[in-house]
Amino acid sequence: MEYLLSKRFEKEFSKLPSGVKRKVIAALERFVQDHEHPSLRAHALAGTWRDHWSIDVTGDYRAVYTHVTEDVVRFVAIGTHAQLYG
Repeated sequence: MEYLLSKRFEKEFSKLPSGVKRKVIAALERFVQDHEHPSLRAHALAGTWRDHWSIDVTGDYRAVYTHVTEDVVRFVAIGTHAQLYG
């Protein structure tokens, strides 16, 4: 699986603490290797984020993505559960 990063994702990523940034990078690497890995807890979203999916980065941080093609996704947002889902 390949991924792209939106400008929003890049901006939000740049504001994260360095420890969280390292975990985001590790989660994205794992995603490329196996996007269904159980530790990612990938799941479809509803409501405002309908047609998007989420993976766990840490206990509270999530990365939101959408499918571009069957083999390519675009990560569009990164943040805490509260920041993303209100």
